[in-house]
Amino acid sequence: MKLFEVYPINNVTITKARGSYVWDDQGEQYLDLYGGHAVISIGHNHPHWVTRIEDQLEKIAFYSNSIKIPLQQELAEKLGKISGKADYQLFLCNSGAEANENAFKLASFHNGRKKIIAFSKSFHGRTSLAVAATDNKNLVAPVNETENVIFLPFNDEDALAECFKENGNEISSVIIEGIQGVGGINVADDSFLRKIRSLCDEYGAVYLADCVLCGYGRTGKFFSHDFAGVNADIYSMAKGMGNGFPVAGIIVAPHIKPKHFMLGTTFGGNHLACAAALAVLEIIEKEKLMGNAVMIGKYLREELSAIPELKNVRGRGLMIGMEFAQGPELTPRPDLVKAILHEAFERKLLLLSCGTYGQVVRFIPPLNTTDEEVETAIGVISKSLEAAGA
Repeated sequence: MKLFEVYPINNVTITKARGSYVWDDQGEQYLDLYGGHAVISIGHNHPHWVTRIEDQLEKIAFYSNSIKIPLQQELAEKLGKISGKADYQLFLCNSGAEANENAFKLASFHNGRKKIIAFSKSFHGRTSLAVAATDNKNLVAPVNETENVIFLPFNDEDALAECFKENGNEISSVIIEGIQGVGGINVADDSFLRKIRSLCDEYGAVYLADCVLCGYGRTGKFFSHDFAGVNADIYSMAKGMGNGFPVAGIIVAPHIKPKHFMLGTTFGGNHLACAAALAVLEIIEKEKLMGNAVMIGKYLREELSAIPELKNVRGRGLMIGMEFAQGPELTPRPDLVKAILHEAFERKLLLLSCGTYGQVVRFIPPLNTTDEEVETAIGVISKSLEAAGA
């Protein structure tokens, strides 16, 4: 049997990892500022995380949600404390797409409506409704197509207000990433998020904050939407939640009420997943990693902005993008980005691209990345830019 080849693969086999570094099967060391797609939030193989999982594995690894699992309540309490959303309710699942799928479904149960507002360059996952609300037609199979999703321009308050004016009584939910990840590290304006909140309140729609990639302290606040000073009704989480162990979830505002069987999952919230997720929160809290994300992110953006070839460095905390476009019409240069990434890889730095055309280099490293690691990366990037002819 062969693998079903749907991924472009870098020619490296990683066999060991620790902190912000990984090693291949030849013993070569790489600095990882991609973090396995923003999954590695506390560093690879953090000792406390490993111990938490090993200790739990010695007791029980899995049982279904047909029994009491005290670890789930322990996780909910710790998450409520660190996120500042202690009055919310936690539903656990396995992946970001599944989290968003459940968020859409729960919103529709809540208000009995069907329409969803999503935004240009959005990415919300690859399951049925999640991919229908993703602004990339290459990912949407015919079976996923629906007339229930309305796409609007990102950060356009007038377009949003007009859409609510025309369709307000049919809109079930509005979903938005606080910072678009796959779309190109595009930051949602604080005023735009506040507009979403006010319109959802006015028309009875549900505000869904997709924090799968931009949550869990990555931006310096627990959820990137918190910069706007308003609360969403449902937050979706995944990526850095388990530091590589598959775990995800949604937290739900208290006015949205549960009932038996409206949502469900076999593997979500299992014993090992909760142990991994608790370890992540404990480390974020103990090592003050949200503060570190602010300081190191600021340092990284300043160092990148000081490189003359770089004209558009953006993001928050440790979710940063640098875009390459040329000419008066700012034509995207994915070819240049590909060359830069290749040169960086040859110099043992792991990065990947994003954006509509692959024209953005993105940095989504562990939250405990250090000054020294940033300095190493900047040196590699400078040499890579020169070698690529940027």
